Amino acid sequence: MSATEDGYDRRRELQAFDDTKAGVKGLVDAGVTAVPAIFRHPPESFSLPLLQSTGATIPVIDLACARREEVVGRVKAAAETAGFFQVVNHGVPAELMAEMLAAVRRFNEAPAEAKRPYYTRDTSRKVRFGSNYDLFWSPAACWRDTLFCELAPEPPPPEELPEAVRHVMLEYAEAVQKLAVLILELLSESLGLARDHLTQMGYVEVLRLANQYYPPCPEPDLTLGTSKHSDSTSITVLLQDAMGGLQVLLDHGDGRQGWLDVPPLHNALLINIGDHLQLISNGRFRSVEHRVVANKSRDTARVSVAGFFDMIR
Repeated sequence: MSATEDGYDRRRELQAFDDTKAGVKGLVDAGVTAVPAIFRHPPESFSLPLLQSTGATIPVIDLACARREEVVGRVKAAAETAGFFQVVNHGVPAELMAEMLAAVRRFNEAPAEAKRPYYTRDTSRKVRFGSNYDLFWSPAACWRDTLFCELAPEPPPPEELPEAVRHVMLEYAEAVQKLAVLILELLSESLGLARDHLTQMGYVEVLRLANQYYPPCPEPDLTLGTSKHSDSTSITVLLQDAMGGLQVLLDHGDGRQGWLDVPPLHNALLINIGDHLQLISNGRFRSVEHRVVANKSRDTARVSVAGFFDMIR
């Protein structure tokens, strides 16, 4: 990519940012007061309205409900409409979730020198730290850093995990895999299939954790934490802190679309349908586009852990 007539060389700026191996957190630590050009998103990224008065909500489902048929019905309704639902009484201990979030925060808030050994764009490595996996080909970078870990079917040796997360990540992965199996069983039943049909097809064999860190942004109206996308997975299980920022793209009901905020629910986990389940369900289940807005806090980062489940390909 060549420089523009005014001398701006986007490729050079992208490379300079990547060469720091410090991510967006490095920019914040350096005292940046304006969003650099490579992070600025076009106006059309912000053109759709927020859904504030339509009554639209993301369903909350109690997985400990006494009647399984009722849980299956609620999961079915959510998967066929919003494509997102929060679950409570899901079996993942609250203390484990809290420690997972705290560990991700500790890793990202360690000195840059401690994180640099993990900074890579080599996708053959099971554990890699970076900022914007699509940095060099996306129209605009997003205001976040990611510790990405491939944990199933073959987890990395514990010593390959950063010390800050080593004590908790594999335990969290095991717990969330059990939840994913339960969700796939409920979805199978909702399609009139045998309880283990989707798991037998291998839709929870692969687990990748994207441990996301969204630093405070000096100009949050000019960029995004994560741009609009759907997940190319079977399902995603999201653990998020209390700050919020996730938005789901839903219909107004009159053919128009808008963004719906997904407020964090204490001790809940958020489930969303991925592209592959939409495909194999012949469109009955909905893989819905979503995004994360830039962090408006002045001093506190947002942290989340996205568990992407899929089949071996």
